[in-house]
Formats: sequence, C-alpha cells, structure tokens
Amino acid sequence: MNNNYLVIMAGGIGSRFWPMSTPETPKQFLDILGTGQTMIQQTINRLHGIVPIENVYIVTGKRYKALIKEQLPEIKDEQILMEPCMRNTAPCIAYAVYKINQQNPDANIVVAPSDHLITKEEAFRKVIQDGLDFVSTNDVLLTLGIHPHRPETGYGYIQAGASVNDVINTVQAFKEKPNLATAENYLSEGNFFWNAGIFLWSSKSILNAFESYLPELAKIFKAGETVYYTNGEQAFVDSQFPQCENISIDYGIMEHANNIYVMPADFGWSDLGTWGSLWEKREKDEAGNTVVGDAVKTYDCENNIITIPDGRKVVLQGLKDCIVTEANGVFMVCQKKEEQRIKEFQKES
Repeated sequence: MNNNYLVIMAGGIGSRFWPMSTPETPKQFLDILGTGQTMIQQTINRLHGIVPIENVYIVTGKRYKALIKEQLPEIKDEQILMEPCMRNTAPCIAYAVYKINQQNPDANIVVAPSDHLITKEEAFRKVIQDGLDFVSTNDVLLTLGIHPHRPETGYGYIQAGASVNDVINTVQAFKEKPNLATAENYLSEGNFFWNAGIFLWSSKSILNAFESYLPELAKIFKAGETVYYTNGEQAFVDSQFPQCENISIDYGIMEHANNIYVMPADFGWSDLGTWGSLWEKREKDEAGNTVVGDAVKTYDCENNIITIPDGRKVVLQGLKDCIVTEANGVFMVCQKKEEQRIKEFQKES
C-alpha cells in the first residue's frame, strides 16, 4: 500500500477574482492562467507519481461536487469530503485526517490549497518527497516556507530557528501579515519565510496534535470512525460539522505545538490571491500586458491584465495599469491599485 496521501482544501469562493470567479464556479475550478488546466487539476497533477490518485481527498462544499466529478472523473465519491458549511481549515483538515486514518493509520499526508500557483514543479516535487520522508520517521508537523523575494505585506511569515538538517529548521515563531517596514526587516534578517499554507505530517502526529490542542474538534471527528466510508457518513458530517469551532489550523495547532518544523523552499509559489499577483505570474508582452483571449487587440497599452473569452473581439487603446475582464455577464475595467474594491463592485452588481 502507498502511504502517501494528499488532502486538497477546495471550499473557498474566490471572491477577489470576481467576475471571473463566482460562488458557483470559484477560481480553483477555473483555468485562471490560460494553461488548459484548472487550478485544482494542476494541484493534483503536480504530485503525480508521489501520491496515487486513489489517495487524493478533496474537502469542499456540497455545491462543488458536480464540478469535481466533471473536472476530475477519476476521483471517486468517497474521496470527495463535502462540508455542509464553512468552518475554516482546522475542521476541514480534521475531517480528512480522521477519515484517512480509519483506512490507513500509517498514512503520511500532504495538505495543500486547491488554488495556488507553483511554476517550478520539479523543485516542488523534490521538496514534497523530502518532506514526506522526514515526517514518516519523525513525530513532527512540517510546514513549507517560501524564500521571500520582496517585502510582501500580504502574507504571514514563519521565523525559522535552528537547523535540523540541510533542508529543515525548527520554527521560532509565526508572524501575522506585517506592515512594509516590518516586512523589509524580515527580508534583511534572512530567516523569515512566507507561510504557504502547505503542511506535511503523519496521521499519528496530526491526530495527537488535534487531541492535545483542539480536543473538542478531535472528539467530534473521532466519533465518526464507525461511519466513514459508509452510507451514513454524509448524515454524520451534516449534523456534526456545524458544531465545529470556526478556527484555522494555524491558530488552533501550529502556533501552539512544540514539534513544528519548517522546510524553506523556492518553487515559484504564489497564492494567486489577487488580480495583481496573477499579473505578476502571467507571461507579458513587451509593454507589460498579460492577455488571455485570442481576439484581443491592444494599442498604446501598458501593464494591464486582460482576461477575455476566446472569440470575443475587444480593442483597447491607451489603457495603463488596469484589470480588464469579461465573465458571467459582467465586463469590468478596474485600476489595479483599486482592486480591493472588487468585493464592493460585486455586491452592487
């Protein structure tokens, strides 16, 4: 039996990428980069050969089951874990690991978001394999830290402590999203890394952590051991999941446990949390425009991110530093520096 498992967190609604991303079809189910693969398809495919498809579990909202079946037909119903409501990452992860443990107590588990970009996939695979080797033989909770290349204020940070081996460090502290001056200081210090929200651990280690630091949550999902992989599983989850505390795995466990380690890495990571981050990662023309859409013409345009359906003729002239997108019956032009207002636009549309 292959003991490597992947848990994909796919319950978000991607509101910052409106109008392309909607609650009905959020960004993890979109080909947001124009690669021919959706974000969730990429998330699974980049671990091909390390985690067999039958060991992939997707935690998501009920409304997205049909999308998962359509985009990932090889995924079985028992691998789709449907949350009846949103309760943050700790309950999401607890549900998955208690279910996996019931099948394989020797499991080694990667937990990853469904909608992050990784451009250096071979480097990522090496990191994951090294990490799985480490957690399989040590009682540790391992998180990945990304080498920062700018003083980013939109990410949390991990302060690394002493080196354990050539690639892994202890964790000295987790830091909230900093202001610019603090972020610049972190960059100069050299031992602060972006928190990618990607975790590796053995089933035993993470279940011990839940029982130690989130005992009420552990009690809920431990009680489900008799119904996982049965026809009674969804009814159990529907009744118990709303009782879970709304808490992240970071606040609930990672900031309290004493066996937390970090593996600093660089594999072209971005959480693609904003249109601006998408503009940074897409290929650009000589004027800094990034264009998805085969019938878009630009004249005297600079540093725009343009996403238009194929076949839709759009001509843009003199536009600079803007988001231009058409999707789901909405055409939007917004200055990149004003993209935080997109949620406001969505509410008024």
